[in-house]
Amino acid sequence: MFLRLLFVLLMTLNIAVGAWLLLGQGDPVRRAATDPGVPELHLLSERPASPEPAIAASAPSVAPATTVAMAPAAAPAVVPAQAASYQCMTLGPFATPQDMRDARSALVSRVVRLRARMEQSTEMRGWWVHLPTSPSRAAALAQARKLEASHITDYFVVGSGDQQNTVSLGLFHDPANAHKRFDQIVAAGFPARLSQRTEQVPQYWLDMVVNDSAHFDWRSRIRDPSVGSHSTGCF
Repeated sequence: MFLRLLFVLLMTLNIAVGAWLLLGQGDPVRRAATDPGVPELHLLSERPASPEPAIAASAPSVAPATTVAMAPAAAPAVVPAQAASYQCMTLGPFATPQDMRDARSALVSRVVRLRARMEQSTEMRGWWVHLPTSPSRAAALAQARKLEASHITDYFVVGSGDQQNTVSLGLFHDPANAHKRFDQIVAAGFPARLSQRTEQVPQYWLDMVVNDSAHFDWRSRIRDPSVGSHSTGCF
């Protein structure tokens, strides 16, 4: 009887101690479950609930944004390149193609652009005294015999070309001499004519584009006094 009572008492005491250890105060010493310096781990369920932000009943007051004007970065100053200034001119005429080639070789390194060209030019070759063109060779010879009868022996019957069957009475460079011969033939009773003689001759030129700021002096390289220059359109 006594042993049974003692057993029940011990069991009751064990249950009380166990309940106190399970439901009682925590460890008063608060021993850390981790090593020093290592943060503790917490379950998500153990984190305190974050308070919900209060929603105002009315529209929130928005403070006006302040705009700060930023001065644009100063762009680097661009100095415009000074436009090149050019002068276009023509030299000539040169007497022969070789003269033109020599001038080109002397100037090609001093100019921006250069080109050579040839033109046909009508030049005055003198004054011509003659009789009207005859319709045939026989008619031209008949006029020649009449001139001899009048003691005019300086003549020539053209046998070919544009002036075929024409009796020529002289080609003169001096107009005064041409008029004197003309008057002599007319005074002898012949229908003389006086006309200018022209001829198509080639002329050779050099067209150049030069930098006018370089004080271009072509005369120092081409010393032919018959060659001149004048301004022309650029090419």
